[in-house]
Amino acid sequence: MLIRAKLLPLITWISTDFKPITINLALRNYSTSFFNSCKMLKSITLKGSYIVTYLLISIIAFSQFRVVGYVPLGRVAPDFSKISFQRLTHLNIAFINPDSAGNVILPVGFDLLIQKAHENKIKVLASIGGGSFNPYYARLLSDTNRNAFIGKLVQLAIDHKLDGLDVDIENDNIDKNYEPFIVGLAVALKPINKLLTAALATWNGQLITDAALEKFDFINVMSYDQTGPWKPNQPGPHSTYAKAEEDLRYWTNTRSISKDRIGLGLPFYGYCFGTKYGESMSYKNIITTFPGSDQKDMVAPDSGGVIHYNGLPTIQSKTNLALKNAGGVMIWQLLQDAEGDKSLLAAIEGVIKEGSPKK
Repeated sequence: MLIRAKLLPLITWISTDFKPITINLALRNYSTSFFNSCKMLKSITLKGSYIVTYLLISIIAFSQFRVVGYVPLGRVAPDFSKISFQRLTHLNIAFINPDSAGNVILPVGFDLLIQKAHENKIKVLASIGGGSFNPYYARLLSDTNRNAFIGKLVQLAIDHKLDGLDVDIENDNIDKNYEPFIVGLAVALKPINKLLTAALATWNGQLITDAALEKFDFINVMSYDQTGPWKPNQPGPHSTYAKAEEDLRYWTNTRSISKDRIGLGLPFYGYCFGTKYGESMSYKNIITTFPGSDQKDMVAPDSGGVIHYNGLPTIQSKTNLALKNAGGVMIWQLLQDAEGDKSLLAAIEGVIKEGSPKK
């Protein structure tokens, strides 16, 4: 479990009683996964032969810094042994989308991945949507079909023992029905103690209403894809540190979301411009193909072109930024990571374990 400590305001207690005193302290264990506290009482007996004038009691609350990782599933289950579950707090399975009738289509390995994550005490959410346009959402989220679709999603969470649902509906799939869908989904999930989260982008953040935002337990900001293959004439970095700062300012300052409810999205992939390597490459393949590239954010292959990504130093810097200005980080996606001392996920864990953000 990845934990950071925060010192709450000191409580001053005054007593003039000579007798031994038993004080029940409410020590609250904060889990930002649920955004409510679970109280447990700890009895402390203070004995003295003199008058206690001032007693300063420091209560330490432990707030979980989230490490959310996406794992895409399809027709063939990946090798789950490659996933470092112990370095995560939450796992989002992508993507669980509906057919034309609103029935969710489960990928191969869905239940096995849930089981393995739960064995490692990781919360598991099914993520709906994704970057590709889905032709069915407009109709399924409409007034006529919304409640039935919500019912199927909630039943999915119950039947497969999920800890919640993640909404990654993007681009043209965000319409006037997004808000009532989120509100209705929250109404259905909260009574059964299921999480509701979202992956959101800043560039179209104005499409997400305040009424919808307040229903999410937390959001993950997709602070990447500033450019890419869809902009072949605009090669360059797609996920800079400056953009991460800008995104966090938008959601905290402009949209008034508390820091603890925000996760900073980190890319485990790069985009290729004018290379022979296709449109994108995983971080794992980049550092394998170009030795030493783990310490950089850009490589220029001898065969031409350029590849932009986030190497170890940038991922570490962004994690420090999230420790100061957010409540966690989010990763797209875990299967693109390297192993060993060049692992980005291991680097994230290392920064968190340092205990405090760097200035």
